[in-house]
Amino acid sequence: MGKKGKNRNGIVFSTNPDFEYQYDQGDDQELLSPAQQKLRVTLDKKQRRGKEVTLITGFVGPDEDLKDLGKLIKTKCGVGGSAKDGEIIIQGDQRSKVLAYLLAEGYKNTKQSGG
Repeated sequence: MGKKGKNRNGIVFSTNPDFEYQYDQGDDQELLSPAQQKLRVTLDKKQRRGKEVTLITGFVGPDEDLKDLGKLIKTKCGVGGSAKDGEIIIQGDQRSKVLAYLLAEGYKNTKQSGG
């Protein structure tokens, strides 16, 4: 059995015949409106063989909405990237384009952090 199955909150075995496992409900996060999102746009080079990427963190919502936003930003900048684990990675130093796009789309609490 892999880890992709149901999570039983650390319980492996019970001798109680009436015991019912309580399963985790997963990542059902509610999507905040763009005005409530607090996004950070940074430049990152760590563990990327010296290549620069623009990193967008702080998104609160389901993974589908994160991937949709990532796709829109990648299209707007004309570069590749990915959206997973609550962050969006855009290839290259695209901080100014990403920041301008997010502010235009209504993400008012978006800020550039770092250098």
